[in-house]
Amino acid sequence: MAPPAGHIRPGRYLAFFVLIVVALYALVFLTGGGKPTPKLGIDLQGGTRVTLTARTSDGAEPSRESLNQARQIIETRVNGIGVSGAETVLDGTNIVITVPGEEGDEAKNLGRTAKLAFRKVAVAQPAGPPAGMPGQVPGQQPGQPPGQVPGQQPGADPGQGGQPPAQGGGAAPGALPAQEPPAPSPSPSPAQDDGSIDEEAAKQIQAAKELRQNPAMLPANPQDQAQVATAQQMQQLALAQLTCGAEDPLRGNDDPALPLATCGEDGSEKYILEPMFLPGEEIANATASPPQQGAGWSVNLEFESEGTRIWGEFTSQNVQERAAFVLDSEVVSAPTINVAILDGRTQITGNFGQTEAQNLADILKYGSLPLSFTSSDATTVSATLGLASLQAGLIAGGVGILLVFVYCLFYYRMLGVLTVLSLALSGAIVYAVLVLLGRWIGFTLDLAGVAGFIIAIGITADSFVVYFERLKDEIREGKTFRSAVSRGWMRARRTILASDAILFLASAVLYTLAVGEVQGFAFTLGMSTVLDLIVVFLVTHPLVVLTAKSKRLSSPKLSGLGHAAQTGKSKRSTARLGATVKEA
Repeated sequence: MAPPAGHIRPGRYLAFFVLIVVALYALVFLTGGGKPTPKLGIDLQGGTRVTLTARTSDGAEPSRESLNQARQIIETRVNGIGVSGAETVLDGTNIVITVPGEEGDEAKNLGRTAKLAFRKVAVAQPAGPPAGMPGQVPGQQPGQPPGQVPGQQPGADPGQGGQPPAQGGGAAPGALPAQEPPAPSPSPSPAQDDGSIDEEAAKQIQAAKELRQNPAMLPANPQDQAQVATAQQMQQLALAQLTCGAEDPLRGNDDPALPLATCGEDGSEKYILEPMFLPGEEIANATASPPQQGAGWSVNLEFESEGTRIWGEFTSQNVQERAAFVLDSEVVSAPTINVAILDGRTQITGNFGQTEAQNLADILKYGSLPLSFTSSDATTVSATLGLASLQAGLIAGGVGILLVFVYCLFYYRMLGVLTVLSLALSGAIVYAVLVLLGRWIGFTLDLAGVAGFIIAIGITADSFVVYFERLKDEIREGKTFRSAVSRGWMRARRTILASDAILFLASAVLYTLAVGEVQGFAFTLGMSTVLDLIVVFLVTHPLVVLTAKSKRLSSPKLSGLGHAAQTGKSKRSTARLGATVKEA
C-alpha cells in the first residue's frame, strides 16, 4: 500500500543514495588507472603559456577577422588533441595559449600554419653542393626518369593502393618514404617590442619569393632550348642560395600559383617544385596509424570528392614521377607514384613517433590557419601564486563553513546535526563527480571553480533552512513534529525546486556566454545546484522523517523546535478553549 501524500519510506531513499555513492566511488577507484584526485587548472598546478605573433607577407596589420578565425582553429586544435583546461585568447595581434599541466610541448606546435599543398617535383638534389645535372636524384643514372627513387626499377610491383610499402620494395602508392621525424624550422621573429609587425620580416619574405618563387625557374615552352637553359640557371641559383635547416621566411607564406624552391623537413634534399595542383583544404580526414610491418607511425589522408578526382587524375598522368607533400612551404616527403590512386586514400609514412603522427594528423584535420605565426614567447607558469590563493580561499571557506555549522547546531540543534551530515555527504558526492569529470571530459578545477563550490555550499545550506523554517511554521500552527514533517516538506520543496531551477538557468546562461575561468565558475555552480537537489531529496528529508519517528530525537529541547512547539501548544489550547465556549 502506498504511503499517504507527503509521507515517504526513508529507508528506500537513503538506500538509493548509498547506492549512488558506492557506484561513484567504484568508478573512481576501479577505472581510469590514475590517482583519485580531480584535475587542476593552470592556476593550481602550473603549466605553459605560449604567445603566437601573427605576421603577413607584406608586413601589414592582420585583419581582426583573420585573427578570430585563426584563434577558433587553434582552439579547435587544442580540443582535438585532448588538452583540457586550456585557454586561447586574442591579445592585440597575438594569440595567447595557456595550457595546464605537462602538455605545454604540444601547445607549442598548435600555431603551425599547416598550409598543406601537393606539388609535382621538377628537380631534386641532395642538400649540399649542387651535384651533376639539375634535378638528378642521388645515385640516379643519366636517362633515368626524373624523380624516381634510387634503386627502384621501372615497372616494379607497386603493391596495393593506400597500403604501407612492403619491406625491401618500392614506395606504395600514396606512401611517403621513411625519413627522420620532421623538426620545425625556426622562423624570424616579426614582432617588435610594441607588438607591431616587423617590416624587416616582410622584406625577407619578399626577397625569398623573388629568388625561390621566380616563374622563370620553369620554362613556359619545354621545347624552347633557350627557355630551358634559362630555367636551369635560375634553378641552380635558387638551390645554391637555399640553406636547409636555416630560418625560412617563406614558411607558410609561399604563393601556391608559383614554382617553389625549398627543402625537405629532414634537410636531406632540395627541391624545385611546380605550382600547386591540389590544396590541403581538399583533405576530408586525417588519422594517425600505429606501426605496421616494423615501420613507424603514419598519417592516413582521405580527400573530399573533388580532391579525390584531382588526385586520381594527377597520379594517372604522372606514373613514375614524384609528388611532393608540402607543409608550411617545406616538403614533408616526395614519393614516387607507382600506380594511379583513384580512391583518394593516401598515406604519409616515415619515422614518426606516436606524438608526431598524431600532431600532424590533428593539424591537417582541423584546417590551416589564415595567417602564419611565430612562437615569440613560451613561458612556464608556476602554480605557487594559485596554490597560495587556493590555500587562502580554503581557509576562508573553512572558517565560513565552521561558523555555519556552529550557527546551525546552536539554532537548530538536532536539525543542525542533520545539516552538517548532509553537507558532508554532499561534499563526498562532489569530490567523486569532479574526479570522474576530469577523466571523462577533461574538466579541470581552478580557483574560479573552487569559488563556485564555496558559494554552492551556502545554497545547499539555504535549502535546509527553507525546509526547517517550514517545519517551524507548521508546528507554530499547532501541528505535531511528525505531522509537520510531511506538510512542511510538501510546501518547502516547491520553494527549493524554484530557487534551484532559477540558479541553474542563470549558471547555464553564464556558462554559454562566458569564457575561461568564468565558464568554470558557472559550471561548478550549476553542477552543485543539481547535486544539492539530490542531497535534499534523498538524504535530508528522509533523515528528518526518521528523526520525527524517534521520541527521543524529536523532543522539543533536543530538536531545537521548543519555542515553536510552545507557540503551537498555546494555539491548540486556545482553539480547544474556543471550541468549549462555543459548545457551551
